[in-house]
Amino acid sequence: MSDAQQITESTSEPPSPEDAGPAPVPLLTPREGVPPVIADEAALAAVVADLAAGSGPVAVDAERASGYRYGQRAYLVQLRRAGAGTALIDPVACPDLSGLDAAISDAEWVLHAATQDLPCLRDIGMRPDRLFDTELAGRLAGFARVGLGVMVETVLGYSLEKGHSAVDWSTRPLPEPWLRYAALDVELLVDLRDALEEELRHQGKLEWALEEFAAIAAAPPPPPRKDPWRRTSGVHKVRRRRQLGVVRELWLTRDETARRRDLSPGKVLSDAAIVAAAQAMPRDSRALAALPGFGHRTNRRQLQQWQTAIDRARELPEEELPQTAQPPQGPPPPRAWAERDPVAAARLTAARSAVTAHAEELRMPQENLLTPELVRRLCWEPPAEHSPAAVGAALRALGAREWQIGQTAGLLAKALDAS
Repeated sequence: MSDAQQITESTSEPPSPEDAGPAPVPLLTPREGVPPVIADEAALAAVVADLAAGSGPVAVDAERASGYRYGQRAYLVQLRRAGAGTALIDPVACPDLSGLDAAISDAEWVLHAATQDLPCLRDIGMRPDRLFDTELAGRLAGFARVGLGVMVETVLGYSLEKGHSAVDWSTRPLPEPWLRYAALDVELLVDLRDALEEELRHQGKLEWALEEFAAIAAAPPPPPRKDPWRRTSGVHKVRRRRQLGVVRELWLTRDETARRRDLSPGKVLSDAAIVAAAQAMPRDSRALAALPGFGHRTNRRQLQQWQTAIDRARELPEEELPQTAQPPQGPPPPRAWAERDPVAAARLTAARSAVTAHAEELRMPQENLLTPELVRRLCWEPPAEHSPAAVGAALRALGAREWQIGQTAGLLAKALDAS
């Protein structure tokens, strides 16, 4: 009997996306109460043994302290498995969970928005061989809203407690209401997985989903981002290379300070303050203090740190300054296509229309059928032959999954010919 069936004797089929309507739903509470947080090796060993002896898929979730701490490390890991119940593990006190990973390596892991949690889980020694992503499953099944709370309510008929998703999970000890919220995140995750699997099977999309899940599980960690300072919010307002050098120096100084103090970079210095300083190019810390973001709460030592970074940029030789634009990678922005290559622009218009129309027929977001970036790359440098086989080979080389190729190669071949 499933967890959802144990809560209530009312066990109807999960509603399809178009049938789901507003109805009063009960607030979910943990059946076994809130479990204690595992924070030592002896308790961890006992939980690992329980989870290894359990059966079926393992629901997994992780809580981070985004906006409070530096990086994206996990500050709480939640797991639930039939026969083992729910476990809450403190990965700060137990930083190596490779033993837990080995104990459940044969199981399918069920996560919601897996790509968000996998990096921080990987850092503590946990990586699934098989997974089921309930958020991605919801997208493929055609649900308009795929947040965990909405999905649990729509599909299973229970309301999850809200209000603690953006708290500082690095807090110790963690308050009991936060722990209850965290435990509920895995309470019905396996039941949601089962309902979505059935819905995907009914729609003929289950094999597509399984291919997507396998690709997520097998994906290597992304490479380090080149020039991450260019993602500073508002950097587009900075026009000159010397000013961009200020943005870079301030960003790098902030990043090092944030790493050292284990704080979110935004708590050290805002992006808006970096851009304001780059535009103003203040000559001394007194002028800097007059700028937004460098006011009365910034002490003299901090002001001098930022001014030193600005001065470094001011003194850089011209050849060491960053370029105003990054070297082009891939196709140009679509808005430039009509002028640069009208034929390619026509191809893109036809291809976009074809993919969007088919995504609507399949009741899924267009980006899940085929990402806009992949469509752009295909249309900018199409294969010489516009046959479905040639287009399929080009899509495969660009990283498309086989189910995506099967669904789109033919219609894209027609779009390329028509343009």
